[in-house]
Amino acid sequence: MRKYLIVFLLLSVLALGGLSVLAQDTVELTIATVNNPDMVVMQGFTAEFEAAYPGITLNWVVLPENELRSTVTTDVATGSSTFDIVTIGTYEVPIWAENGWLNSIDQLAADNPDSVQPDYGFDDLLSGVRLGLSFDEELYAVPFYGESSMLYYNTRLFEEAGLEMPEQPTWDQVREFACALHDPANNQYGIVLRGLPGWGEIMAPLTTVINTYGGRWFDENWEPQLNSPEWQEAVSFYVNLINDCGQPGATSTGFTEALTLMSQGQAAMWVDATVAAGFLTNPEQSQIVDEIGFAPAPVGPVAKGNHWLWSWSLAIPSTTEHAAEALQFATWATSRDYIQLVGETNGWASIPPGTRISTYERAEYLEAAAFAPIVLQLMQTADPTDSTRDPVPYVGVQFVGIPEFQGIGTDVAQFIAEALAGDVTVEEALQSAQDATRATMEEAGYYD
Repeated sequence: MRKYLIVFLLLSVLALGGLSVLAQDTVELTIATVNNPDMVVMQGFTAEFEAAYPGITLNWVVLPENELRSTVTTDVATGSSTFDIVTIGTYEVPIWAENGWLNSIDQLAADNPDSVQPDYGFDDLLSGVRLGLSFDEELYAVPFYGESSMLYYNTRLFEEAGLEMPEQPTWDQVREFACALHDPANNQYGIVLRGLPGWGEIMAPLTTVINTYGGRWFDENWEPQLNSPEWQEAVSFYVNLINDCGQPGATSTGFTEALTLMSQGQAAMWVDATVAAGFLTNPEQSQIVDEIGFAPAPVGPVAKGNHWLWSWSLAIPSTTEHAAEALQFATWATSRDYIQLVGETNGWASIPPGTRISTYERAEYLEAAAFAPIVLQLMQTADPTDSTRDPVPYVGVQFVGIPEFQGIGTDVAQFIAEALAGDVTVEEALQSAQDATRATMEEAGYYD
C-alpha cells in the first residue's frame, strides 16, 4: 500500500509540474491599435487566432488615433516594453527602425521561420507599401491595410440636384457642389472634412489641398513655408469650405466621425482615405450602399500631391520578450488566409485593402468591390517622392518624413483648428505655426 501511495504522490508532483510548464508556456501578447473599423474587425477575430495558436492569448489596447500615436511613441521611445505589437504607419516605421526601436521583420522571419504564417507570401505585398515600411532594404512592419485618398459622393443627391461629378474634380467644383447641396436644416451637409487637431487627422487631407495649391512644408533649406501665399490660400479655402457648406463642430470630426456622417447619408461628399470604401458599401454598416460614388481626390491649380499613400501596419518593438509569438500574430493578421477569413465572414467588400497583389486578382473581391480598381490605381500613382510643385528636401505626401514632424504637425494642426473654430484668423494661425515650426527646427539643429 505504501508503494502505491509513493507512486501516486510522484505522479501528482509530475502532473502539477506539467501544469506549471503549460502555464508558463502560455504567452500573452499586448497589442496597441487604432479604433478604425478594420482594426475593430481584427480584434473581433481574437477567438479564431487563439484557437489556432492555443499557447498565445491576446490583450488589446484600442485607442483613438491621436491617443494611440502619443501612447505608443512614448512607450517605445522610452523602452517601457508595454506592448508586444504596435500599430503604426508609413511615417513612423523608417524613423523608428533607424532609431533601433523595432525588430526587423525580415530578420525575425529568418530566425523564426516556424513563426511565419504558412504561405505568407512576402513577395505578394504591393511594392510601394513594402517600400514605405522598410529601412535599409529590410522590412520592419507588415501592412494590415493600405490606402490612398479619394472623393466619395452621394449619387442620389447629385442626381436629384442635376449635378454630375467630373472624371477629375477640382476643389473649386467641389465647393460649388457642396454649397448647392448644403441643407443643414434637414441635417444634410454639402461636405464633411476632418477638422480634428492632429498631424494624422486634419493635417492629412489639408496637406493634400496645400500641395495642389502649390504649397510645401519646407523649402530646400528647411525653412518653413507655412505663412506663404500658397498656404494662406489653401488653408483659407479649407476653413471657409467647412464653415460655409460643411458639418458643424468640425474640430471634433476625425476619420471615424466623418465616416459615420457619410454612411448615414448626412453628407453629400467626403474626401478621405480609400479604406472607407469597404464600409460605405457594406449594408450592415452603411445606409447609402446603393448611393455611393467614387472619384479621384480633387486638385487645385497644381495637379500633384492630391492623394496620399499610407499603410496602417503591425510592428514588433525591439523591447518585447515575445518576438517570435508576436511574429506569429502579425503574419496571421496580415496574411492571405486572414483576408479570406474576413471576406467569407463579413463580405468581400469589407476585406483589408491595399496590401497584396493577390487581393486585386481575387474574382470575389473585384465582383463585390466596384471601387477596387480606382483604389489600386490611386495607390500606384501616389508618389511620396514627388508630391509638391516646388522642390522639397523631404519624402511624404500628407506628412514630412522627419522625426520632428510629429510634434510640428500636431502644433500646426492645433493652430489651424483655432482658425477653423473662429478663435483666430487664418493669417494669425499660420504666423503662429510658422514661428513655432521655425523654433523647433532651429532647436533640432537644421540650421548652421
